[in-house]
Amino acid sequence: MAILTDRKSTREYDVIIVGSGAGGGMMGMQLSLNGVKVLMLEAGRNYDPIKETPMFHTPDQAPLRGKGTQDRFFGHYDATVGGGWQVPGEPYGDKEGTQEEFWWWRPRMLGGRTNHWGRISLRFGQYDFKPKSRDGLGYDWPISYEDLAPYYDKTEMMIGVYGSNEGMENTPDSSPGVLLPAPKPRVGELLTKKHCKSLNIPVIPIHRAVLTQALDGPKLAAKLFPNNPKAQKLVGDDMSARMACFWATECGRGCSIRANFQSTTVLLPAALASGNLDIITDAMVREVLTDDSGKVTGVHYMDKVTRVDSIARARVVILSASTCETARILLNSKSALFPNGLANSSGQVGRNLTDSVGSSLAGHIPAMESLPPYNEDGAGGEHVYTPWWNYKKQETLGFARGYHIEIGGGRYMPSMGALGLLDTTSPGIYGKKLKDEARRYYGAVMGFAGRGEMIPNENCYCEIDPNRVDQWGIPILRFHWKWSDHEINQATHMQNTFADIIGAMGGKATPRPGREALNKPGEIIHEAGTAIMGTDPKASVVNSFGQTWDVKNLFLMDASILPSNPDKNLTLTVLALAWRSAEYLLDEMKKGTV
Repeated sequence: MAILTDRKSTREYDVIIVGSGAGGGMMGMQLSLNGVKVLMLEAGRNYDPIKETPMFHTPDQAPLRGKGTQDRFFGHYDATVGGGWQVPGEPYGDKEGTQEEFWWWRPRMLGGRTNHWGRISLRFGQYDFKPKSRDGLGYDWPISYEDLAPYYDKTEMMIGVYGSNEGMENTPDSSPGVLLPAPKPRVGELLTKKHCKSLNIPVIPIHRAVLTQALDGPKLAAKLFPNNPKAQKLVGDDMSARMACFWATECGRGCSIRANFQSTTVLLPAALASGNLDIITDAMVREVLTDDSGKVTGVHYMDKVTRVDSIARARVVILSASTCETARILLNSKSALFPNGLANSSGQVGRNLTDSVGSSLAGHIPAMESLPPYNEDGAGGEHVYTPWWNYKKQETLGFARGYHIEIGGGRYMPSMGALGLLDTTSPGIYGKKLKDEARRYYGAVMGFAGRGEMIPNENCYCEIDPNRVDQWGIPILRFHWKWSDHEINQATHMQNTFADIIGAMGGKATPRPGREALNKPGEIIHEAGTAIMGTDPKASVVNSFGQTWDVKNLFLMDASILPSNPDKNLTLTVLALAWRSAEYLLDEMKKGTV
């Protein structure tokens, strides 16, 4: 991938984008395809998934048979080649009095989290944009579902999303012809669907950003960029170069054939081909610079390769560094005009931090024992899932918002620990009998994971630690966290539901109390908030386009601006918001208002 390698940023740029993931990648593509000169700064190293993805490597070819380590938490083959929960020389902490330790995932690589994520691409529904109007909690968005629906359609066509339209409550359908065909359910998924039916729990095809068939690039690009021949050519050719998934390995490895969505394989190639995008990797942004009038003029960053303090200047700055990193940059961008941090006149930067409510449970399913050998890899992740089905009963459940269920299990490529069930089912057995037992029990476990909505509360936030800096001399973040009863009760409901499903399938599982069963805050890697959008400059940081109220030529475009964190994964919505905001920014630049 063509990267600006001379480490210089002396060209005149129209826009600087900090971050290269979903928000930054989409903004970079849209702006550069429309003639805007863009410099993208990425804190991590260069990464080329076409060359670096170990598509066909098996566990025996990896250290510890691919098992996760402190440096590679999700396994040796995971696409996160730089960073993780801990980044050497870049610490973070917890504020005294916090109830929970916050886990902050930071991939230091081109494309950011889009390389690692599960590709689950669920649209936020009508209720999700107006949650406070429904139950009086949290915040309403300044836009409705109808405002974002056209951009969901365009984003799904651009990145390629498989799934089906089921017409379910608060689970929006895509427009006709937008979705790719859903892959067939696997054995465990079919068995789950069968027994969930008796519990009145729906199991439907999930929406994921994976190509189940090749794209007709020119046809799609003509729809997406009707008045831009250059974009039609560049995007059309690039879309046609992507291959359909051939059911090989899990998507978390990345994808050398570009079947799944990554910023590095879907958004950045066409942007670079336009000649209007330069990228500097290993560029750790310290602060956003402003002039005496309060307008931003550029950014101050540390060149991690040369260890030289550097300055890049542009007419507009877009922070897409991720929810917490964007907040850190804003809070560290202090001046006489902005003594409490940039764009923080509301005092809301760093506040309203949320993560998905997470809890899981697995059980041995006797009906799945001794299945004949067959390939069950599929599309590198879930083929089906359960959307939230209890809207009509919500007021009786003891928690205000819902969750979806992710379903896993079956005969995937075995990894270290895949036969751990034998410790329970076949203790003390060895030799041929052990092999027979391994064949019997391998793949006979089904697991269920809930991903639920957390409501923002005043006890969950991040702020600058006044006493600590990282290796670059940049003040670090510290976190404060406290779960509310809504999340604890929701996790209890998850556990009981999972146990009911496993029981209906003929297995046994013991649910845990919600407080005990909750994943750690940050562990689901779905952080949102810290710089929310709104209609009131005194209670929010940006407008519905990600434009900060205080500084008209400063935009934010990542999950930091989301006023709520529904039970749908965030990436698709960040991409759709970025497309919408790019159109707004292009119009404002033409008008000369920014």
